[in-house]
Amino acid sequence: MDKLYTLVINGKPEGPFTVDELKKRGIRSDDFVRTEGMDDYKEVHEIPELRQIFNFRKQTVAPQYFAAFDQRLLASVIDWFMISFGYVVLAMIGVIATNNRMVRIVIGVSLIILIPLTKIIYHIIMEASAKQATYGKQLLKIKVCDIEGDRITISRSMGRNLAKIFSVATLGLGYIISFFNKKQQCLHDMVTDTIVMKDRLV
Repeated sequence: MDKLYTLVINGKPEGPFTVDELKKRGIRSDDFVRTEGMDDYKEVHEIPELRQIFNFRKQTVAPQYFAAFDQRLLASVIDWFMISFGYVVLAMIGVIATNNRMVRIVIGVSLIILIPLTKIIYHIIMEASAKQATYGKQLLKIKVCDIEGDRITISRSMGRNLAKIFSVATLGLGYIISFFNKKQQCLHDMVTDTIVMKDRLV
């Protein structure tokens, strides 16, 4: 079955239309469309299959909407809670199941190590994925990208998350500087040329 696309016409979504119907309407590369599975509307040239069908070139669309510090903080709290909850439940089961004091100490120390380590790996993988965001960021409709708004590679995601060490080591100044620059970048964003942007709304 052919994909169906909703097309924004004069500021209002209309359709859905098939590709053939889009052709008859003389669709332009900067028209906004959306299909099933997409979180938001995108310009035609941003969608690989349509770009190929209509022989459009992908244009660079610089992000214009940036996630504020409070949004990023809330997303991080959500992610911490999600990851910590699973480990804490397992740890409680382990503690209840044993009376051995040493085993209980090992369980407690393991939490201190495993939770931050899991969170770093989780961020690296999720922010380099097609969603470009952890579940916390997805709930708040923000995502990590490069300066041009494109998905970052796994290596850049790794660099970005490891660079958070510098943001923390500066006693939080690495995060505070996001209040004083237009793109609201933290230190680790500046180091890796990344930004956290809001999804574009129509």
